Amino acid sequence: MNSVQTQGTALVTGASSGIGAIYAERLAARGFDLLLVARDQPRLEAAASKLRDAHGIKVEVLKADLTLKGDVIKLEQRLRTDSSIALLLNNAGVAADGLLANADMDQLERLIQLNITTVTRLASAAAASFSKAGRGTIINIASVVALFPERFNATYSASKAYVLSLTQSLDAELQGTGVKVQAVLPGVTRTEIWERSGIDASHIPAEMVMEAGEMVDASLSGLDQGELITIPSLPDAGEWASFVAARHVMAPNLSKDKAAARYK
Repeated sequence: MNSVQTQGTALVTGASSGIGAIYAERLAARGFDLLLVARDQPRLEAAASKLRDAHGIKVEVLKADLTLKGDVIKLEQRLRTDSSIALLLNNAGVAADGLLANADMDQLERLIQLNITTVTRLASAAAASFSKAGRGTIINIASVVALFPERFNATYSASKAYVLSLTQSLDAELQGTGVKVQAVLPGVTRTEIWERSGIDASHIPAEMVMEAGEMVDASLSGLDQGELITIPSLPDAGEWASFVAARHVMAPNLSKDKAAARYK
């Protein structure tokens, strides 16, 4: 079918399964054409066929390994030159298990490449393209471990804290351009990321594990409400507001010409 009343193209990384695949379906239902990016081309092709049939949209599949700089640069160039792209979902990511002292550093380097470097390069390209067009949306998938790093693997938690910080700074940079920015901070979500990372999630209490569909629907609701930071399972948004307010209370005292009295 031909695309009807398209909202533009949504570029979704990590689109072959889990959160990315569900976002793709939800965005298709909202009238977006799709550019689906992942390593598993057969899975992407199968998803694309279903989405075309169900929603009458254009779906393009792009096989890419976003731990490889060459593949990232190709996608970055696509973002910079394809004016039809109106939404970037920076979803591709990987977790890790174990202590930093015992870590496989090659594995952690791939994690940093995917969770930090790739996210940054794609967000930069999208920010340039979207601000020039005066419209667009950048969604970065972070994690609640950005707020509670003591509870999880050090490198993964730090990578997601980076995504949160990047999103907050990027939003400030893009004020007045017409570009919307959102960071999503899911808790434990039922996806394949756990087994792919060698983590046994079976011991996690059921009341802590959200279905991916519910997580994505909450996140899109947060986007519709104009939230910069969306924490899908947080009942009281005032708690996040208080967290942000406490940061601003400290702000005037974070850089002074004299050390605090307690250090003298």
